[in-house]
Amino acid sequence: MKSKQQLDDDEEAIRIRVRALSDEQRLAFFSQTEKSLKDPDTYAALNFFFIAGLHHFYLGRNVRGTINVVIFLLGVITIIAGFYLIGSLIILAISVTELSALFQAQRIVQAYNNDVMEKIYQELTQKNSLP
Repeated sequence: MKSKQQLDDDEEAIRIRVRALSDEQRLAFFSQTEKSLKDPDTYAALNFFFIAGLHHFYLGRNVRGTINVVIFLLGVITIIAGFYLIGSLIILAISVTELSALFQAQRIVQAYNNDVMEKIYQELTQKNSLP
């Protein structure tokens, strides 16, 4: 994971390149990014309240989200089946694993948003450079 300063530098580099676009391209860029960017607070809330992995679905990381949900449900089912210690340990393990994502929510979402902005910028500039 990149440092906060590296993410800020990447974001500023994208913003500088976007400023150089034509008015039409800039309008298209901002219109597309408005629909695609994610909120770090929503990501953190999903992580905090639903440790099962819903925050991964929010960023489109469906495989990781599914793995988390399955592991969490396995823990719940294990507890229901009467294996309290094992089920608790499974839920504790997934919780501890995802705890770092909670504390890094700002950076994780900023990295995601930078990737989204870069992709939209590349699509706009490639589309307009074709003959």
